[in-house]
Amino acid sequence: MQIEGKVAVITGAGSGIGRALALALAAAGASVVAGDIDAAAAAQTAATIGERALGVGADAASAAGIAALLDAAREAFGRVDIYVANAGIIGVPGLGGDSDWDRVLEVNLRAHIRAADALLPDWIDRGSGYFVSVASAAGLLTQVGAAGYAVSKHAAVGFAEWLSITYGDKGIGVTCVCPMGVATPLLEAITGAEDATARVAAASITTAGEVLSAEDVAAATLAGVREDRFLVLPHASVLDMYRGKGTDYDRWISGMRRYQRALNG
Repeated sequence: MQIEGKVAVITGAGSGIGRALALALAAAGASVVAGDIDAAAAAQTAATIGERALGVGADAASAAGIAALLDAAREAFGRVDIYVANAGIIGVPGLGGDSDWDRVLEVNLRAHIRAADALLPDWIDRGSGYFVSVASAAGLLTQVGAAGYAVSKHAAVGFAEWLSITYGDKGIGVTCVCPMGVATPLLEAITGAEDATARVAAASITTAGEVLSAEDVAAATLAGVREDRFLVLPHASVLDMYRGKGTDYDRWISGMRRYQRALNG
């Protein structure tokens, strides 16, 4: 995938990984629509990039918000070549209730499904298009303390797999990004949370491996897109963990229980 000259839409681009991806794509020669539910943050990202960028305030979990992002890209730059489904939330600690599940699934999963549904007709007609799903290592492994996050990220990985299998022969590229700890506002929020379960969830992330910068993740993602590679693992150790899980599931579950007990003191 050649990035130069392409048009990219990035959700959750007001901060963290989304902002780093917007800046990296622009530096690689793409025109960028930086979307975020925080319109001011989206505008600030776009202003940092300059004239080849547009900031749009939109809820990327809703069909209307996705339409606003795509319409803005087409009006400003003519088309959409790359869509980065990055916006995400960790949700409430523990099991949560119905409304908690509704929100985390809307943002972490249905946002991807709705975006693909809106993009695919044009991409199939053109025979090209690229979907980037920013999931999480939690989608391959799990997340201690946050059921909604673990389950929704598993589902996001599953949807990205289905999308690549179903439409790869029609010219649609898919990259699924699965980092562990990244220095973002999301991680900062749970690290300093009052809730003990949220703090344990944060500790499970920060002690599992190096906490990377958002720029590290953006660089790994762009490399994966250029190579048309499905799975991007910014933390190389995740691959060994994933292999270990698949080799002996019961041993892995037991190990995760021990890890959780250690984190709880």
